[in-house]
Amino acid sequence: MVKVINKNILKKKLNVGIIGLGVGEAHLKSYKKISTVEVLSVCDINPKRLNFIADKYDVRGRYLDSKKITEDPNIDIVSICSYDNFHAEQLLSAFRNSKHVMVEKPVVLFKEEAEKVIRAWKDSNCKITSNLILRQSPRFKNLKEMIMLGEFGDIYHIEGDYLHNILGKITDGWRGKMPFYCTVYGGGIHLIDLMRWLMNDEVKEVCSMGNDLLTKNSTYNYPEVMTSLLKFDGGATGKNTTTFGPKRTKFHSLNIYGTKKSYVNSRGKGELYSGADNKDLELDSSIYPGYEKGDLIPEFIDAIKNNQDPEITGKDIFNVMDICFAIWESYQKKITIDVSYIL
Repeated sequence: MVKVINKNILKKKLNVGIIGLGVGEAHLKSYKKISTVEVLSVCDINPKRLNFIADKYDVRGRYLDSKKITEDPNIDIVSICSYDNFHAEQLLSAFRNSKHVMVEKPVVLFKEEAEKVIRAWKDSNCKITSNLILRQSPRFKNLKEMIMLGEFGDIYHIEGDYLHNILGKITDGWRGKMPFYCTVYGGGIHLIDLMRWLMNDEVKEVCSMGNDLLTKNSTYNYPEVMTSLLKFDGGATGKNTTTFGPKRTKFHSLNIYGTKKSYVNSRGKGELYSGADNKDLELDSSIYPGYEKGDLIPEFIDAIKNNQDPEITGKDIFNVMDICFAIWESYQKKITIDVSYIL
């Protein structure tokens, strides 16, 4: 049944349910700051964590079964922050019960799931967004503006790497216990989305390889390091490396090469070059990273209230997943893959 949004609902307080209270706690804190929202219920498979978080934030409804939230007629918005392999089922239930959804990445794990979720989302007439949070960084917003103003000239190559020392999350945590997991889906996806957003262009081809040198003696059965070459529709090339094992602090490496300027991100000030000498160096003092995991939620609430597309649209979410699917297929088949977009 297709839900036609009642304009009266756009004026009332919106009721929220949150599934998964790991990163879901960040969602909860963000919702709690918005006067037009009330968090009615939370859900987690761990009873101790469920009650601790519910007590901490004074949430009355608390459930072990996610359907108690997705099927609740009093809930308008669902935040899905559960284990990745639960997302598809929970998304389908939410959309079939006419809920707007904020879902953590990856939205799903398989293309067949994406196709089903897209159909349910389209039928629901509801909104979906995802926590592709790097677009909220003041530094990357500044870069986007510079690119739009033409300060880089024509960008011919871009590199974005996800470097995060969280190896235990796949060797000991829940990610490594899932039937399937890909580090690009859980980490590199952020940089891939950032690159396509900065370039204002889609990826048409990928070629990927990886290794398991850091995890081969663990129970994790998939590559930990993955490196992918990207070809954009406009002709530019790109590269993403994802690793959960570097001996360094978390960092989103970004290098941009244009006909007028080049850019190198750093944990201090970003570096802008217009030539080969240090005299051609400009420093970018805009804040990095400068965001919190719940920063996209106020904008999503406004989009629902005003019946507009959210900043991170459904097309954004599923297109970046289609790139990830192609990366995994390329790794498995050891060939270059054309990206097939569902939307």
